[in-house]
Amino acid sequence: MIKTRLIKLLSHAKNYVVLQVVWQLISLVAQIALIFCLSNIISSAFNLFSGENAKHQFPSLFAAAIILCIATRFFMEWLTSRTSFRASADVKQILRAKIYEKLLKLGSSYRENVKTAEVVQLASEGVEQLEIYFGKYLSQFFYSLICPLILFSVLSFVNLRAAAVLLVCVPLIPLSIVLVMKIAKRLLNKYWGLYAELGDSFLENLQGLTTLKIYKADKKKALEMDDESQKFRHITMKVLTMQLNSTSVMDIMAYGGAAVGMIVTILQFRAGKVDLQGALMIILLASEFFIPLRLLGSFFHIAMNGMAASDKIFSLLDLPEPQQKLNGVPKELKKITFENVDFSYNRDRIILNGINIECQRGITSIAGISGSGKSTIAEILMGRNKWYGGNVLFDGTELREISEASLMKNVVLVNHESYLFKGTIRSNLLMAKHDATEDEMMTVLEKANLLDFVHDNGGLGYKIDEAASNLSGGQKQRLALARALLLNPQVYVFDEATSNIDSESEEQIINVIKTLAESKIVILISHRLANIVNSNLIYFLHDEKISESGTHQQLMKKNGEYAKIFTKQKELESINKNINDIKG
Repeated sequence: MIKTRLIKLLSHAKNYVVLQVVWQLISLVAQIALIFCLSNIISSAFNLFSGENAKHQFPSLFAAAIILCIATRFFMEWLTSRTSFRASADVKQILRAKIYEKLLKLGSSYRENVKTAEVVQLASEGVEQLEIYFGKYLSQFFYSLICPLILFSVLSFVNLRAAAVLLVCVPLIPLSIVLVMKIAKRLLNKYWGLYAELGDSFLENLQGLTTLKIYKADKKKALEMDDESQKFRHITMKVLTMQLNSTSVMDIMAYGGAAVGMIVTILQFRAGKVDLQGALMIILLASEFFIPLRLLGSFFHIAMNGMAASDKIFSLLDLPEPQQKLNGVPKELKKITFENVDFSYNRDRIILNGINIECQRGITSIAGISGSGKSTIAEILMGRNKWYGGNVLFDGTELREISEASLMKNVVLVNHESYLFKGTIRSNLLMAKHDATEDEMMTVLEKANLLDFVHDNGGLGYKIDEAASNLSGGQKQRLALARALLLNPQVYVFDEATSNIDSESEEQIINVIKTLAESKIVILISHRLANIVNSNLIYFLHDEKISESGTHQQLMKKNGEYAKIFTKQKELESINKNINDIKG
């Protein structure tokens, strides 16, 4: 069970595999020498006590040789373990680096091709399975092929018939392994499929646990996960049953083969065709014919699991990569143009249909009801939804021809889900500009109206918990905004950046956006139309198309969908204000 592509990919680890085989073979030679010396001493002692004329021997010399052989075996075992560890460490480092490099090459749109949970599982559990494959299985595989041949070569000079019987019985173990492999391959592929599905469900439910609690849907999801867990348990038990049964078969083959060889040896001894020393050598070394293959069988199931994992890893590594783009975003970008842009997640769900938008310096707003495709436009601009129709032009350069690095440098997305990492305020800001000075960081914090909070809480070293759970919604959004300001791109895309925060924070962020619009291209997406009234141009999405466009005043005069929604929102805000005044 050798996968040549895997060995080529991990060619450096292959050197460690070769070394393991060498150390094991030296250990085998030491074992043969040890048995020779031991059997010689026993044979001489037996002849002496039986009154027979024993040949002149050197017991002290053989005793010293035995000690040397034991020390050699011990040292070779240590070297084998050390080399196995290095091979395992090498494999983990190389494979995880390959997966990481592949994700970088796939870019921000990698989730269109593979689930995040599956990537996590492959990079952790999948790689761990292949660690055993390279660290132990491969070296044991080659050693198991060479070991019986060496033993046969040595013992054939002692007694050819007994050595031949032992050698003939050896292939019974690999035959049983081959039979098990046919069953195991299908079973382990199914195992990994269910394992990936269970991991995906677990990650999704964990991320949405708060929502599930709010809607009291956690019990239903728990029952669904129980069903998935039961399916995974059943397939796991089948894998374990298969492993136990195959182990029993291999034990029968190994011990049975050794027993047959010993019986033949005893018969040859009784017939006078082999002396006592030779008989002892064959009997004591008979198990060595089968132990390597038996040990290989114990690694076999893990190796099979590793093979199934490698198939998944190669499926990821074989995903088509976007072509390398040489063009960049123009240094002095004047406008972004959407020309007849279409987008659909599948044929039955069209999101955008013939969209035409032009964004210049200032604020260009995109409005529409929920699900109308506003965020899809933002995702297209960020290069995450690549399979769009039509053209998205940056001063005439098609988005598809712009390198992702240039796009990420010149276009930044700030939304209500902008992620803040565990660490400090400083470390989160330095993500945007790794060489930013403290003055630069303080300047953007001041613009985002977060400077007082930073000063009051110990400065830039203030610790941020995972997902910024120790910050309020408004503080999170303003810190995300400060990070975007530090990047200083040519284009800012604000996608519902003021949702789920207090009115004071919302007003502060809108003021920053207005300031940015004086020198940058700003694309503002907001469900709250009061935030976009000062936009240079507003596009209103309805039924997959741009149904209206113009300034706020122009759209209100048209008295279309935009005007109706704006009026309703104003009425609702007025009612809420009156209710709050009464409560106050």
